[in-house]
Amino acid sequence: MKKKQSRKFSQEGDGGYTSLLGGAGDPINKYRVPKNHPKPESYGIIDEANAVLYITRASTNNEKVERIVCSIQEDFSILMAELATAPEAYETSSYRVTEGHVQRLENLICELQDDVELPTVFIMAKPSLSAATIDLARTIVRRAERSVVRLRHYGITSNDNVSKYLNRCADLLWTLARYEEGMAKRTSDHPQMDTSEKGH
Repeated sequence: MKKKQSRKFSQEGDGGYTSLLGGAGDPINKYRVPKNHPKPESYGIIDEANAVLYITRASTNNEKVERIVCSIQEDFSILMAELATAPEAYETSSYRVTEGHVQRLENLICELQDDVELPTVFIMAKPSLSAATIDLARTIVRRAERSVVRLRHYGITSNDNVSKYLNRCADLLWTLARYEEGMAKRTSDHPQMDTSEKGH
C-alpha cells in the first residue's frame, strides 16, 4: 500500500506579509511587504481579471475572441511580474510592459472596429455569457488601472506603459465584448442549416 504523503504548507503568509520578486542572486523572501501594500493590491486585482478571462475562454465559441483573450493573459503574466518586483530589484529585472504591448492592443481595437458596428448610445441589451464575462473583466481592469495610477503617484512604480496598457486593455475588452455580442447575433440571425436529414 502506497504511503500517504503528509501535506505541507509554507505558512509564510500567515503573519499578513508576502514576498516581492527579487533580482538574480537575491535570496528568496528577501523583500517582504504587508499583503495590503499597494503592490500586492495592484497585481492581485489583475489576477482577478485574469481569472474572469478564463471563464470567457470556457464560454466563447469564437476562435478569434479566444485568441485575443489568450494574448491578453500572456501580457498579464508580464504585467503582474513587473508589479510584483521589489523596487530594489527593478533595474535588473527583465519584466517590462513596453510600448509594443500598448501598440498591439491599439491594433486589435482597430481590427475589431472594422468587423463590428459599435453602439453610439448606452443600451442595456441582453448579452451572451461570454460577452458579460469580458465586460466584467473590463471593470476589474479599470480598478487595476486606478490602483497602478496610485502607485505612480506615490513613486512606487515609474513605467508609464503599465497604466497606458491597462487603459488600452479596458478599451479593447469593451470593444471585444461588443464584437462577441455582434458575432453571436449574426449566428442566431443566420443559423446553419442542418443537412443531415436531407435526401440525396
